[in-house]
Amino acid sequence: MKTVLFSLGALALLGLIAYIVMAVMSQKAPDTLGLKGGKLAPCPKSPNCVCSEQVQPDDAEHYTQAIQGDKAVWAKFKGIIQEQGGEVITDDGNYVHATFSTPVFHYIDDVELRFDEAAKLIHIRSASRMGRKDFGVNRTRVEKLKQAL
Repeated sequence: MKTVLFSLGALALLGLIAYIVMAVMSQKAPDTLGLKGGKLAPCPKSPNCVCSEQVQPDDAEHYTQAIQGDKAVWAKFKGIIQEQGGEVITDDGNYVHATFSTPVFHYIDDVELRFDEAAKLIHIRSASRMGRKDFGVNRTRVEKLKQAL
């Protein structure tokens, strides 16, 4: 019985260490941030990202609709991000990069916005830095940002 308890304790400790290591690794910004050819980066194949740009609308796992909006709508986004617990890292006028952190292990998720003034569209991308699944967190975050408008 002691061996089983010791084994379970060791597995739990190993799992905790793995989560902590992943949390530390998530502090490094990925190479996919920023505009690539004037557009937001496409999502990876993993289901922990949603994007309105460079994703086919029939890709229900990754696609989210862009936001109709002018400069007045665009100007609201930084405040909305901060109200919802995000931190704006970059704002160059037509591109915003913000981060959101999970409460316990502080995993970082990146949210990027690109304002296409000519088309009056705000493209949005939200992606987890670590892990394969996000249990819908990024899609929910994007929907909450849209609803806050």
